[in-house]
Amino acid sequence: MTFLPPPTPHEPRPGLSQPLHLRGVVLPDDEERDVYIADGRIGFEPVPGAETIATGGYLVPGLVDAHCHVGINATGSVDLATATGQAETERDAGVLLIRDCGAPIDTRPLQARPELPRIVRAGRHLARPKRYVRGFAIDIEDPEQLPEVVAEQVSYGDGWVKLVGDWIDRDIGDLAPLWPDDVLERAIKIAHDGGARVTAHVFGEAALPGLLAAGIDCIEHGTGLTGQTIDEMVTRGIPLVPTLINIATFPDIAAQAAKYPTYAAHMLDLHARNDETIGAAIDAGITLYAGTDAGGVVTHGRIVDEIEALHRVGLSAEQAIGAASWHAREWLGYTGLVEGAEADLLVLDRDPRVDLGALRSPTRIVLRGVVVR
Repeated sequence: MTFLPPPTPHEPRPGLSQPLHLRGVVLPDDEERDVYIADGRIGFEPVPGAETIATGGYLVPGLVDAHCHVGINATGSVDLATATGQAETERDAGVLLIRDCGAPIDTRPLQARPELPRIVRAGRHLARPKRYVRGFAIDIEDPEQLPEVVAEQVSYGDGWVKLVGDWIDRDIGDLAPLWPDDVLERAIKIAHDGGARVTAHVFGEAALPGLLAAGIDCIEHGTGLTGQTIDEMVTRGIPLVPTLINIATFPDIAAQAAKYPTYAAHMLDLHARNDETIGAAIDAGITLYAGTDAGGVVTHGRIVDEIEALHRVGLSAEQAIGAASWHAREWLGYTGLVEGAEADLLVLDRDPRVDLGALRSPTRIVLRGVVVR
């Protein structure tokens, strides 16, 4: 299956910036070497006139927030100026590549700004009326229209489409799937035929079998995974973005849902066993990527909190960093610190594999070959 390459039409081209030189231990290769940056690209041969900006320490490919919402806050959409501030907060936390998992505003102007992180957009959330956060999604009255709207989002986004797979159904008072299985199959096929991948928000258990059978490309949250659906994800090679720091908000969500006691109890149960659930996914071999779900109730700039949470539930420190750096970059069509790669990197004063806290205080942040901090 062929998917669209990373977005390029709206991204700025590297300018004639000052060539740079760094020396440090390059991760994940664990080799100390000289790195040169010219015209926004990485090389390993000396570049005349390169300015040395770092000697010693550790060089890490720019971090990735693989589930982030630039363009919303807890109450709805924001203006572009506010969205710019959100992107700047991510950049200053070391996030140089964002997979934006749904935004109600058009953030393409942000892609043209070289000082902001690279953004891979998933377009708008797709949901049913009253079956998601008000104002965030395109509300689809007739579920049979989903394939048509997915086709529109393929054209609008950057190779990703975001479905709301489940949400509270107030008629039954609990989480429930939004889409019939046959509609999902047709909609996801249309996305794949257009070169796009499809991901889905899923909290509960019931929506997962239909999404997996329909060919979904990623699961967001995944708190309702069971042994059977974990096995199915492994068989199909479907990755998971568990947004662990977002799941920590489930007790607050339950507390606000007194009118729906079954739903509230379900959310508390999902929360209580989430570390075990995600640990089982790790043990089974599901690939995890780091995403914070920033932009709603989670504030921006918390990627290191998510990395630490991934380590807590079972990934090694190096695996947790890779889930938010070199592995996540490759998944999204970018590269690590290799010849000709995008010059997006962090310089750290100590080994983050030994102390994840080192990621909180990079001594340099280089984006598109330019020192931004």
